[in-house]
Amino acid sequence: MTGCALRRAVLAAWALLATLAAPASAQLSVAAAADLQAVLPEIGARFQRASGQTLRVTYGSSGQFVSQIQNGAPFDLFLSADESFVQRLVASGHADAASVAPYARGRLALWSRTDRQLDLGQGLRLLTSPAVRRIAIANPEHAPYGRAAVDALRHAGLYERVQSRLVLGENVSQAAQFAQTGNADAAIIALSLTLAPAMHASGIAVELAPDTFAPITQTGVMLTASRRRDAARRFLQFLVQPEIAQLLRDSGFGTRP
Repeated sequence: MTGCALRRAVLAAWALLATLAAPASAQLSVAAAADLQAVLPEIGARFQRASGQTLRVTYGSSGQFVSQIQNGAPFDLFLSADESFVQRLVASGHADAASVAPYARGRLALWSRTDRQLDLGQGLRLLTSPAVRRIAIANPEHAPYGRAAVDALRHAGLYERVQSRLVLGENVSQAAQFAQTGNADAAIIALSLTLAPAMHASGIAVELAPDTFAPITQTGVMLTASRRRDAARRFLQFLVQPEIAQLLRDSGFGTRP
């Protein structure tokens, strides 16, 4: 199959899935950063109660979503983990500049399973210990939390010392899974994921200082291809309401700029 034929087949599959999932008028299709997995279901439930509108959410890495959207993936909204990816879509004409909505600040944490018995009080210096053989982070090429993890390691002067131990997840959620399942000894991931019930029960997290990595400004935007523009705008307005901002803070996010 040629590259063009493969891309047409992928886009056809996207369209079919969107059609089968729900009537066109019933749901907003949302491409969401993986760090939102623990909190977006509750935000969606509250939005449904307020508006009658439901969400169909696909989670993944923000950078990969940019490529999918530019190739025609049928989303109405993009909730990015970083504003740079939103601006890339605005620049290419795939997102509505007037709808750009920063909704939170990303926070970064070091996490390890309790049964690893690692002293997280040492902070990132812990990662040079012989007991830490594999360190999970999101792929910094397309995941904002992966870039932030590299920033934090460089700030601590440790990146070159631990680079060979890094295990890259396709997104920050997969990096968390590597550590949770024992395939990595520790992970540098979104604080929000460490507060999810399963990870909170099975491990220990230490938040990293925000001045050790570039700010993560989580940003939403309506896509120009959306056929549900009014509903998409309503959701972005809902996302920045005080009660949702409080929910995001309770779920491990910082206050939006």
